[in-house]
Amino acid sequence: MTNSTNLFRLDGKSAVITGATGALGQAAAKALAEAGARLTLTAGSKDALAAMAAELTAAGHDVRTVARRPDTLEDAEAIAEAAGDVDVLICAAGTNNPAPIEKMSVEDWEEVMDANVRGSWLMCKAIGPRMIDRGQGGKMVLISSVRGRHGSPLGYTSYCTSKAAVDGLTRSLALEWGSHGINVNAIGPTVFRSKLTEWMFDDEKTGGQQNVPALKRIPLGRLGEPEDLQGILLFLSSPASDFCTGQIIYVDGGYTAG
Repeated sequence: MTNSTNLFRLDGKSAVITGATGALGQAAAKALAEAGARLTLTAGSKDALAAMAAELTAAGHDVRTVARRPDTLEDAEAIAEAAGDVDVLICAAGTNNPAPIEKMSVEDWEEVMDANVRGSWLMCKAIGPRMIDRGQGGKMVLISSVRGRHGSPLGYTSYCTSKAAVDGLTRSLALEWGSHGINVNAIGPTVFRSKLTEWMFDDEKTGGQQNVPALKRIPLGRLGEPEDLQGILLFLSSPASDFCTGQIIYVDGGYTAG
């Protein structure tokens, strides 16, 4: 019998992670590297990438970097070319810029949509055909949110819309590429610790986490940590999820249960 723990191994597999220097990207890099994957990390900051790569390399992992964001198809193709054969793509880049719609500029709207939707679409467009031509299938993991399913009164018209679009992209690509053995899934977190949300974890700024509105809807009684996402990232990147595609899997402490 096959050892079931081997289903989560990625030895010899090549993984591309966009937005690698963000909280979710770093969590993905650590999880996949420890499972044996060779990493190609991409982000806009060359210095931050170099520091992250140095830390992972010192721990014995195989890492290369591409200091480039998938802002254009040319960028996405350059990342794909630098990575070579790709078995796993994780699109972890994203942003939010909340404001009431009457005060939100078109430029701010486009920034969120570009980072959260366009960049993922471009990376899938660049890497998907390479996976098809290679004929060995592959794994794609996009990043949605509970806000792709639930609206928000906090000025999230761009963010909620972008994540709902990611859900649609996930399902559509799963249908387009299933016959090629390519699994396309998305993770839908609730609030987890990152540069954008660090203030929510600061008791001095919130008067205690119990005063954070999102926490009132989380049955497990706490906000998320990047480490909470590592298990699902590894599952969706590994053979353990070979019969799972087109799914948005919520890692939200129960937020979407009620």
